[in-house]
Amino acid sequence: MKSMTGFGRGEAELNGYHFTVEIKTVNHRYFEPSIRISRQLGALEQRVRTRAKERIVRGKTDIFVTYVNHSDRQEKVVVNEQLLKSYVDALREAAEKVDMRDTLYAGDILRLPDVLTTEEETADDEMLWGILAEALDQALDNLNVMREKEGQHLKEDLSDKITVLENCREALLAEAPLVVEAYKERLHARLDELIEKGTLDPGRLEAEATVFADKCAIDEELTRLESHFKQFRQTMDLDEPVGRKLDFLTQELNRETNTIASKANHLAISKTALDMKNEIEKIREQIQNIE
Repeated sequence: MKSMTGFGRGEAELNGYHFTVEIKTVNHRYFEPSIRISRQLGALEQRVRTRAKERIVRGKTDIFVTYVNHSDRQEKVVVNEQLLKSYVDALREAAEKVDMRDTLYAGDILRLPDVLTTEEETADDEMLWGILAEALDQALDNLNVMREKEGQHLKEDLSDKITVLENCREALLAEAPLVVEAYKERLHARLDELIEKGTLDPGRLEAEATVFADKCAIDEELTRLESHFKQFRQTMDLDEPVGRKLDFLTQELNRETNTIASKANHLAISKTALDMKNEIEKIREQIQNIE
C-alpha cells in the first residue's frame, strides 16, 4: 500500500550529457502530471509522461528535468544574415534622409537585437532518451520507496482504527439485546396499565410491540460491519493501488453506523455509534492519502 505523497531524485550522465530528474507527488483523485523540461528536449516530454504513468496510478505529479551539455557539441553563434542586411539598408536610408555621413561599424550593427543568436547543436533524440530514461527510472524508484514507506505507516494507523471499530462492535453486540428487552418491558408495563382501564386490545398491542422491537434490532448491521472490517483488512494487503476500494468500504462502514445510530433507543448504543462515526471520519481522512 502506497501513500500518494513522496519525492524522488535521479541522475545519469553519458558522453558529457547530464540529466537530473526530480519528482514530487501529492494527493489527487487521478494521475495529473506536470512536466518541466527544456525546450530543446520537447520531443521527449511525452515519453517522460508515459513512463511516469506506468509507475504512478494516482496523485498530482510534478516532474522537473534538468539538462546540462558538457559534450563537444556546444552552442554556436549564428548570424541572422537577412535581418542584418535589413538593418544596414534601413540605417543607410535613414542617414541619407537626414544628410548624415555613413559611418556604419560592424561591432555596432552586430549588437542590434536578434542579429546574433545562439543555438545548441542537436544530439540524437534516442541517445538523449536513453540517458534521461535512466535518471527518470532512478527518480521513480526512489519516489516509490518513499511512498511505500509512508504507505506502511498509514496501513498501521488504519489497522489500529479498524481495531477500535471492532471493539465498538463487540460492545454493541453486548448492548443490542438490552435495547429490545428494555423497550418490551416498558411497553408491557404500559400495556398492563391500559388493559386495567379496558381501553386496549392486548393481542393487537403485543403484535405491534413485536414489530417495533424488530425495527430496533441491529443484528444485521452488526453482521455487515464484521464483513466490512474483514474486507478492509484484506484490501490493505493487496499488491495493487487500494485507495478507491478502501474509500468505498469506508462509505459502507459509515452507512451501517448511521443506521445503527438511527435505530438506537438506548444511551449506551447512541454513544458507541457516535464514537464509531468519529473513528470512521478519521479513516476517511487518512484514505485520501492512499494511492
